[in-house]
Amino acid sequence: MSRSLYPSDLSDAQWTAIEPLIPPAKPGGRPRRVDMHEILNGILYIVRSGCAWRMMPHDLPIWSTVYDYFRRFRKEGVWQRIHDALRTQVRRQEGREESPSAAILDSQSVKTTERGGPHGYDAGKKINGRKRHLVVDTLGLVLAVVVHEASLQDRDGAKLVLQRLQGRFARLSLIWADGGYAGKLIEWAKDFASWTLEIVKRNDDLKGFHVLPRRWVVERTFGWLGRYRRLSKDYEQLPENSEALILLAMINLMSRRVSKAV
Repeated sequence: MSRSLYPSDLSDAQWTAIEPLIPPAKPGGRPRRVDMHEILNGILYIVRSGCAWRMMPHDLPIWSTVYDYFRRFRKEGVWQRIHDALRTQVRRQEGREESPSAAILDSQSVKTTERGGPHGYDAGKKINGRKRHLVVDTLGLVLAVVVHEASLQDRDGAKLVLQRLQGRFARLSLIWADGGYAGKLIEWAKDFASWTLEIVKRNDDLKGFHVLPRRWVVERTFGWLGRYRRLSKDYEQLPENSEALILLAMINLMSRRVSKAV
């Protein structure tokens, strides 16, 4: 790499962890001539800096090529597979089983822009935009993500993200959530996949800010995502692109953890 490095660039150790997970060029077509390390650097520059695709620096690959790989790999499920493989490596590194037995559920409402696409008004948070529904393990690593309009009630949005867990984590039996998910969702989770949905309630007798058991784990994950400026709002027209950017932020975070353990 002859150019000057950007803070968002993948280190050589990170690339060593990710490179085996990049699919080869499809047979029969034009040979792949781009440097996939630089393609990833271009995508992460967008995610970390928050700039528009067309504003990508000229010493990175041309923006249209970078965006084409971002979009193509999203449609083919490549980002999801890379993300899940790295999560497995991090869990092994921490001495955990590949499949978690417990998880935490929560959502975050963010504003959208004039870009368009599905959006709605969250009356509780007074935000016109979308919600990011996450399920994370006890390390804060993402198990599933769904982005939907903010007007959708938490209990309905939770069903969307919980459905993405079905059949993927054999050991999962317990999910913690806050009081906004109480009610019929508890019975639904039990009927849907025999999960126990445990509500972590706030103690009304305590004044001021207090860390709630288990809930702080998913809040920390939202904090990690907050380091990536492209996620400060939802700039994407397609919710699927928003979900892919969240996976890429976690890929960056987890590849750093894996590379430090090598």
